Amino acid sequence: MQLIDIGVNLTNPSFDERHQAVLERAYAAGVQQLVLTGTSVDGSEQALELCVKLDESGQRLFSTAGIHPHSASDWNGDSAQRLRGLLNEPRVRAVGECGLDFNRDFSPRPQQEKVLEEHLALAVELKLPVFLHERDANQRLLEILKDYRDHLTAAVVHCFTGEQQALFSYLDLDLHIGITGWICDERRGTHLHPLVREIPRGRLMLESDAPYLLPRTLRPKPKNGRNEPAYLPEVLREVALHRNESVEDLARHSTASARAFFGLPNVD
Repeated sequence: MQLIDIGVNLTNPSFDERHQAVLERAYAAGVQQLVLTGTSVDGSEQALELCVKLDESGQRLFSTAGIHPHSASDWNGDSAQRLRGLLNEPRVRAVGECGLDFNRDFSPRPQQEKVLEEHLALAVELKLPVFLHERDANQRLLEILKDYRDHLTAAVVHCFTGEQQALFSYLDLDLHIGITGWICDERRGTHLHPLVREIPRGRLMLESDAPYLLPRTLRPKPKNGRNEPAYLPEVLREVALHRNESVEDLARHSTASARAFFGLPNVD
């Protein structure tokens, strides 16, 4: 059984000096390929460096390049040029993490929208898929996406946590959906249990979002409370349960979706 973790924040400081051990545990758990999330220009460069350093084969580690909406205020005249350079690297397989976050509003909303459009324009130009973040901004994200969707190769709403209306609106735009350990959280994720059944095969992908969102159903829990890609099988188990699918079947079709979306090679 092979899994692909489409979203892991391996550049997070909590993983410093632990990268190799984290990857070895992931591979042992069946997570054979990982996409490292870029959330700033510097962070995207670091993610690419880790891919090259930790995976000489060029078969297992890939990354994205973008600026998270929290950091949209950091966008400057250099940003588009630096991102374009990163996005032309063969290991970088998607534009993002980018999007809108109207929950915390760490950057002004007009700036978030401007920076999202810059990312979408790059994705259209370079014919790359988009790795999207959205919190409390479903309607505005849809309005912006609709102007670009016909020209985008693909896009995934990563770490989907929304309600039915938001899910259906994204599926109507033929977007992919990323599901994380949020679905394992009995305090705030149970609304996802019936919703994951509505995601068509070919549109569903799995992600850890590590070191965040440790699955609360995981037993035993790690003492450090840090999520890892090695725990992705717990997300797989929970999603399979609520889709009434076997873990093997879900692993097969979600992995195939991720491989096609990011253009990843087959791994023996």
